[in-house]
Amino acid sequence: TYTVLSQIAAEQFGMSMDDVTVHLGDSSLPTAYVEGGSVTAASSGTAIQLACLAIKEKLFKQSKHDSFKGVDPIETIFRDGSVALKRTPAETVTIASLMEAAGLDEIEEMGKAGPDVKQMLKYISYTHSAVFVEVRVDEQLGVVRIKRVVSAIAAGRILNPKTARSQILGGVVMGIGMALHEESLWDHGTGRIMNHNLAEYHVPAHADIEDIEVIFVNEEDELVNDLGIKGLGEIGIVGVPAAISNAIFHATGKRLRDLPITIDKIIAP
Repeated sequence: TYTVLSQIAAEQFGMSMDDVTVHLGDSSLPTAYVEGGSVTAASSGTAIQLACLAIKEKLFKQSKHDSFKGVDPIETIFRDGSVALKRTPAETVTIASLMEAAGLDEIEEMGKAGPDVKQMLKYISYTHSAVFVEVRVDEQLGVVRIKRVVSAIAAGRILNPKTARSQILGGVVMGIGMALHEESLWDHGTGRIMNHNLAEYHVPAHADIEDIEVIFVNEEDELVNDLGIKGLGEIGIVGVPAAISNAIFHATGKRLRDLPITIDKIIAP
């Protein structure tokens, strides 16, 4: 989240991400959307973009420089702490000098973004995925090995391919855990979870994970939000258990719908 939000602000002003500081989770800050539901980048990111636009508009509205006074931000280019008009990109002026001439020590603006209910009723803007899994099942022991997973994602504009890929990789591993390993065992006498520790609650280890390929499908969505981005939080997980179950069915002919799919269920008559 910090990386992507820094990137959005840095891109708006053509500066390095090292020059941007992101503050989150402080009660003194403006109210933000809930941290969840695969909406952080889309909600907070869009708000940052709108705040950056408001800063540009104020800068140009109060500018004393003839070339930039009252200019529309869309007609400008920001890079390396300077700004230029698109029609004359070689003629740059530093942001600091524009602010100094306008008598501005700082510019503080707020951006507000939220879902458009009318648009949501008219258009579908969800992230989509297709998951392909190759499994090997030991005929005698019933041991399942996931040899390969391919996850293809259509999630609008991918802001940062490296972090986005890592997000999906983690989701795939969690999906493998959901399909084959993870299960809470309840004490029916006390109502408590009996395996509430990593010694007894099984999660995938390195030996359980082999080849994972992530493919991002190019998708331009100008309606979902100003940035054209969608969520990547859950989409890496949800299709994986179903794909694994289907692969086991193709390998064994046994349809198992109760997760996790464990050895006893596979070898049961």
